[in-house]
Amino acid sequence: MRERYLLPGLLALLLLASPARATDEMQVYTGEVAAPGEWSLLQHLNYGFTRRKGTDRSMVSAFRTVNGTPELAYGVTDWYETGLYLPFAARDDRFFPGGAKFRNLFVSPDAANRLFFYGLNTEIAWASQQFSRSRWNVEFRPILGLNLGRWQIVSNPIVGLGLGGKQPDAFLPANRIFYSVQDDLAVGIETYSDMGSFGHFGKFNQQAHQVFAAADFQVFGLDVNVGVGRGVTPASDRWMVKTIFGFSF
Repeated sequence: MRERYLLPGLLALLLLASPARATDEMQVYTGEVAAPGEWSLLQHLNYGFTRRKGTDRSMVSAFRTVNGTPELAYGVTDWYETGLYLPFAARDDRFFPGGAKFRNLFVSPDAANRLFFYGLNTEIAWASQQFSRSRWNVEFRPILGLNLGRWQIVSNPIVGLGLGGKQPDAFLPANRIFYSVQDDLAVGIETYSDMGSFGHFGKFNQQAHQVFAAADFQVFGLDVNVGVGRGVTPASDRWMVKTIFGFSF
């Protein structure tokens, strides 16, 4: 009975909050962490086929660029994981290092088997000038999720802050609604948004909103997430593909 009312309500909430600015890492955190003493290695990659309106040509964008980051993480406890990212971009036979990001992820243990799960990822990043107008940036990524039988609904209401420089604060909500077809296959929708600075949100068409058809599956011992997305506003990257693949050891 509870699922009958929760599912339609949360579907509406997430889709209305809709679609992210992040180019090196397009992922909705689901509360999963490496087991204590376990390492995980992920590779994030994405590519944009069209340029968004108003793109700053001095900055690395998604347009005809391979953006990505290797991610190394270590499970400290069943509720705490720490990790390192090394963002990069490649375009026109040129390679652009993007600096480094350090994160600490705190979650409710055994999130996959809880009705309601939650967490918080905190991240501090040093970025090159092509990636950010501020050399130092901080991100707070809350994790709020529900497991409703085969359905999983997750929201990451992300807040990004530039420390000094000219990178403004930003509200970057990311959401996902997935259905588990079988143990090693789930399909659904991911949304990524950049709504702008707090107190200065632009009109809907001035914000970036993207919707991805996505899937999680396993192949050759790798955990894989793939998606094809389209921007729904002029300020969005119109078409983009993304993938994440990795393993634990």
